[in-house]
Amino acid sequence: MRTTHEFRSGLEFNVLALEKYLTDHIEGFTGPLRVRQFPGGQSNPTYHLHGPKASCVLRRKPPGVLLPSAHAVDREYRVMHALATYTNFPIAKPWLLCEDQNVIGTAFYVMAFVNGRIFWDPTLPDLDRDRRRLVFMAMVETLADLHRVDYRAIGLADFGRPDGYVVRQLARWSKQYVVDAEVAGRVAKMERLIEWLPKALPAVEPAPALVHGDYRLDNMIFDAAATRVLAVLDWELSTLGDPGADFAYHLMQYRMASGGVRGLEGADLGALGLPTEREYVAAYCSRRGITEVSDLEYYLAFCAFRLAGICHGIAGRVARGTAVNPQAQKYAAQVEPLAELAWQIAQRA
Repeated sequence: MRTTHEFRSGLEFNVLALEKYLTDHIEGFTGPLRVRQFPGGQSNPTYHLHGPKASCVLRRKPPGVLLPSAHAVDREYRVMHALATYTNFPIAKPWLLCEDQNVIGTAFYVMAFVNGRIFWDPTLPDLDRDRRRLVFMAMVETLADLHRVDYRAIGLADFGRPDGYVVRQLARWSKQYVVDAEVAGRVAKMERLIEWLPKALPAVEPAPALVHGDYRLDNMIFDAAATRVLAVLDWELSTLGDPGADFAYHLMQYRMASGGVRGLEGADLGALGLPTEREYVAAYCSRRGITEVSDLEYYLAFCAFRLAGICHGIAGRVARGTAVNPQAQKYAAQVEPLAELAWQIAQRA
């Protein structure tokens, strides 16, 4: 085997320099390396590293001019390390964090490679009817388990401000919308939501929890039988915050039509063997030991707005020429449909 690589244009790095660094810093690691960039990842480029003795994954900041708080691979590494060290939560074990930009040009971390199945379509066309329900139950129970983690006990008491999560998120994505509007364009429904959402905040904020921030089907790896989650991926947006908002973001899969962001709206759930939205909410509440998710419709409007903001940010990266995913155009096209969905939910809420 020899050192080889397969990169998307503009996301290359010096494989020999990485090989030397890992050999020096990971006990038992040896080259030569074969490097292949994964097709997914809207924000932080991700690569499969295969050596003679080990297979692992590298996740890095993208090159170029970046927003100060974005692409925080050090935060990803920290939360993954805490969960892997102190809990049984399914995580790809992190091996090493490197913040020295001289190695491959940007900060990066390395984690274990988890061999399993990733599903992209929530209708799960590759599985039989009974197996689909098992996937959904494993998915919702894993999120509930995350929200039950005692973040103080695992050293994450200062991982974020535990109060005011939705208020801060509204401010963040509203500000980000204004920045990206300069290149990605203005969206009327987004601007209506920016005005409405702060005025309609829930009166009571629930107890804070460790939240993932981007919990969805394609951000987890399942075992071969598709009955168990082996690892939850992509912790860039994780923080301390409102578990109701984190759950609502995930629940949006029931409200969205299949498009750049795949959803279940219009699907025959019974024929597919999938739980209804009501059953899914009940399963989450049962696993967490709560009776309901208060203000769920507001949270759904907020989360649809937030996802529209994320897609608007992708549209901004497309316009600036810094988008790292070949599917970026598809996600960018979802801004207006998601903003429309958020406004419709807001009208009902």
